[in-house]
Amino acid sequence: MSTLTPTAVRARHTAIRISGSAIGDRLYDWAITFFALCVPLLLGLIAIEISVAGWPAFHRFGLSFLTSSAWDPVHGQFGAAPAIYGTLVSSAIALCIATPLAIGVALFLSEFAPPWLRQPVAFLVDLLAAIPSVVYGLWGICVLIPILRVVVMPFLRDTLHLGVTPFFSGPAYGTSMLAAGLILAVMVLPYISSVSREVLMAVPRSQREATLALGATKWESIWGAVLPFAKSGIIGGVILGLGRALGETMAVTMLIGNRPEISASLFAPGYTMASLIANEFSEASGDLHLSALMAVGFTLFVITLVVNAVARWLVMRVSRIGGQT
Repeated sequence: MSTLTPTAVRARHTAIRISGSAIGDRLYDWAITFFALCVPLLLGLIAIEISVAGWPAFHRFGLSFLTSSAWDPVHGQFGAAPAIYGTLVSSAIALCIATPLAIGVALFLSEFAPPWLRQPVAFLVDLLAAIPSVVYGLWGICVLIPILRVVVMPFLRDTLHLGVTPFFSGPAYGTSMLAAGLILAVMVLPYISSVSREVLMAVPRSQREATLALGATKWESIWGAVLPFAKSGIIGGVILGLGRALGETMAVTMLIGNRPEISASLFAPGYTMASLIANEFSEASGDLHLSALMAVGFTLFVITLVVNAVARWLVMRVSRIGGQT
């Protein structure tokens, strides 16, 4: 009977450990692959479920569902145009207000703020994203709407004589497209600022040093070297904020006025796709009404998915360029 030498025994034990480690690695790979595949699978299941539920409305009304302004559950007439219009306009107002503020904050934190101030300010800005939507809505009702109704809207319409344009005409209700846009601006500001700050921090130091070595001032260095390099990432952050604004529900529902009509005036109440679903889903009285709401949800799902995909691609693009430089 042969006996194994100590060296052979150690080699055998090592082979067993390596074999066990290989099995563990394969199990780990399979597990994380499964979990990774669950995300697109879940996304696909959501899309299929919403599209199937909304298909009767799309089939009955066709393209007019997206272009018609009629929303009459009693007579079975449904058109999502006012909700689509309100979603796009309120989001555009939010971006016009939040983008310069967010980029200014990002530039301050990445280029000018001393180290002892950078982290506290960044934390406070990011904290805006943690505040619940309903709290923003309550703040808007108690603080923002009275200020708009008594001060801002009369000032824009009468003092600045902007009431001659269709965008600032009509009575000052307070609850309006303008109120929804302003509250959305506050809510998307931390998202745009956070992404812009990270993109600006990813700009290679050589970009700044090269322009400063050529005699450029601090602002000329930022304007001529830093911002052009980070442009794609900043645009991605803005689009990411747009995706956040498109899907916001509670705060907008509380401030927009919830009236399904298209008006050029920002003082007029309106509707968004999210607020339309939130207001009527629990009261849907028939299959067609429910299908119409699901069709609105599918439209919002597609728009938000496309917007977020474009934003992610732009951010990854500028990060990849920064890593190669």
